[in-house]
Amino acid sequence: MEGRAAALGAGTILNALATGTGSAFAIDVETRATVELAADSDDVAGEIAEAPGAETDLVEECVSLATARWGNGQGGTVRTDSDVPLAAGLKSSSAAANATVLATCDALGLTVGDDQQDPAVDVTRLDACRLGVEAARNVGVTVTGAFDDATASMLGGATVTNNDADELLYRDERSWEVLVWTPPERAYSADADADRCANVAPMAELVADLALDGEYATAMTVNGLAFSAALGFSTDPAVEAMPHVNGVSLSGTGPSVVAVAEPTDPATDLDRVEQLWDARPGVVRRTTTRTDGATILDS
Repeated sequence: MEGRAAALGAGTILNALATGTGSAFAIDVETRATVELAADSDDVAGEIAEAPGAETDLVEECVSLATARWGNGQGGTVRTDSDVPLAAGLKSSSAAANATVLATCDALGLTVGDDQQDPAVDVTRLDACRLGVEAARNVGVTVTGAFDDATASMLGGATVTNNDADELLYRDERSWEVLVWTPPERAYSADADADRCANVAPMAELVADLALDGEYATAMTVNGLAFSAALGFSTDPAVEAMPHVNGVSLSGTGPSVVAVAEPTDPATDLDRVEQLWDARPGVVRRTTTRTDGATILDS
């Protein structure tokens, strides 16, 4: 009874803290989970490979909820390893939750798919995603439930969601080159100042309109300026990137900043932004968007 799965990190188009509407897009960084179930125990033990002392409540809760809903309440072990840095605004919690839920489904021998009407599909990816969001709320790692982040990680592409209702409003596919700057400090989503974010609700509503119209790059730039101010982050990295990219934003509640460029747009220059961001302390990553989403891996 072993299962393995991988889910994607993501960048922010619209932070949902102000209005409950959020938007995110999947990027080519992964978190992988291995789940081994034990029929004779309901205890779950978790481990995060790159951070042995880190809290594992989220992934443990994902296994418990998944086996309670689709199995017989089995316990076991869950181990994650990840290319997504923790507490950096790149949706590490959503990726870990999604990978763990799918790995648990795999361990239970369930077929996961996207067509709810297909009799061969036991669990849809969207239902698996909602269960991971439930686990995140239960253990307190998110303020909004992060359904926007979770859907981008699970389904791939760009998604727009109502996080209050866990409703997927829209999904789109975009092919972007992506540059990510992650400074040395870390920021935890659960610690974000929701009251200050509520002050930028008019800007968030504008961003939501842009995102629903497919103007994702413009939306994320407006989002980044508004939420950087609300959350106390400098806008300097975004401002120096703006002449060279299609869109740039603070990702999540920070501290990472994510820039995107259309591969065929001659006006963009991610190499120049990479030079500018390399001069800052921290790590700069070059990657791309992904549209395939989370997947079950061969055991």
